[in-house]
Amino acid sequence: MRFEQAFEVTPGDVVAFIGAGGKTSLMVGLGYELAEAGWRVLATTTTRLSTDQLDLFPCTMAAGAAPRAISQALTEHQFVLLREQIRQGYVYGPALGWTRRLLDSVDSDILLIEADDAAGMSFKAPMPDEPQVPLETSLVISVASLRALGKPLDRDHVYNPAAMIDRYGFIENSPIKSPWLAQVLRDEALGLRGVPASARVVVFLNHSPEHGFKRGRARMIARLSLQNERIAAVALGSVRGAEPVFELQRRVGALVLATGESPNKDRDRMLRRAGRGRAPVAQVTEKVIRSRIDHIRLVTGARAAEVRAATRHLGVKTIDDRAHESGGAVSALKAGLRALPDQLAAVLMVPGDQARLQPKVIYHVLAAYARGEGDFIIPRYRARSGYPVLIGSRYWADLLKLPRGSSFRVIVQRFLDDITFLDVDSDSIFHDHGVGLLPRSKRHNAPVGSQDA
Repeated sequence: MRFEQAFEVTPGDVVAFIGAGGKTSLMVGLGYELAEAGWRVLATTTTRLSTDQLDLFPCTMAAGAAPRAISQALTEHQFVLLREQIRQGYVYGPALGWTRRLLDSVDSDILLIEADDAAGMSFKAPMPDEPQVPLETSLVISVASLRALGKPLDRDHVYNPAAMIDRYGFIENSPIKSPWLAQVLRDEALGLRGVPASARVVVFLNHSPEHGFKRGRARMIARLSLQNERIAAVALGSVRGAEPVFELQRRVGALVLATGESPNKDRDRMLRRAGRGRAPVAQVTEKVIRSRIDHIRLVTGARAAEVRAATRHLGVKTIDDRAHESGGAVSALKAGLRALPDQLAAVLMVPGDQARLQPKVIYHVLAAYARGEGDFIIPRYRARSGYPVLIGSRYWADLLKLPRGSSFRVIVQRFLDDITFLDVDSDSIFHDHGVGLLPRSKRHNAPVGSQDA
């Protein structure tokens, strides 16, 4: 995945980079990526860069140059660094309030700002006057490096370790642990200090490996960081990689639809006890919980009291769809969507009677979403599609407008051109009678591999 896709930058953005462990390289990488796509990219710093980093940019010039000269440089080079002065081996940018004047006078598509200092460290807590983020900033990218893990918490390896020790009681010289990175990144007084309230925040975990134990560590840091609602996403990757972002972790909710209106219209299936005496609706809900999805809603309808009784021990919030009799399956989906938190990026929709569903299928769907392979994903086995279905939040408004009584197949047909069909190796995506979302003959999209180690 490229930076542009992971960070969802748009023309007009002011992007500030804070933290430690690769800010300059990330800013340069994003700048070249956008310039190659035809964007007019301006960059500067509200702190300082070393003079040897000037060679990373295709063009540098004085921030005080005439707007017409800056515009001409953008036309010729696409990517321009603006500087204020050079002294004692460092390049300094213009004053913090200069950003607004620049945006009003120069026809750039985006402004990238290195807004923090870390003295080359992999991990940091800010000093009292850091970071220097302009109020006009629309996107803040907070950087930390996994190379900090296991290193001593001291001044030789961490920028301003005293702030972490004072706030959390961490022991000086102790090996840095994964939760420590997340604690600092999500802390309003440390990792999010100075971030404008209106800015969207994305964390970039640099030097994340593509595979292995540390990849799991990175995912754990991402999950913990996302506990702060101000952080929209956590990107795992390596700034110098050909595909620099391996995956993008975002908040995903889940709806277990237990209204009694499954595709085969068998209302008793979700309550017929089997497998250690548990009702299928409880088995399905447990599998979703084990997938580490935080925001789960159980949508009830017919036999709501029995469904709640069967799942009470799981502690999942229930939503009663009072219109399920006339509204059909889409009515349950609408009720569930309205009950989910606003900050979710996608929802996983699972029928409440699909007890055969294998947890690995849920994992493959979530992994494909994290890899950026689509935001409307339906699993497919031997050319037949099934459940669970992942639906990105950008589709929710349209789903809420669908007429009452619509079926899931209506949803599929409505968004067919946007759907990624993910080939999996399990028929557990079907109900016991093999009912899929589309007939076998409907084959859309190239197969997407789901074998993610």
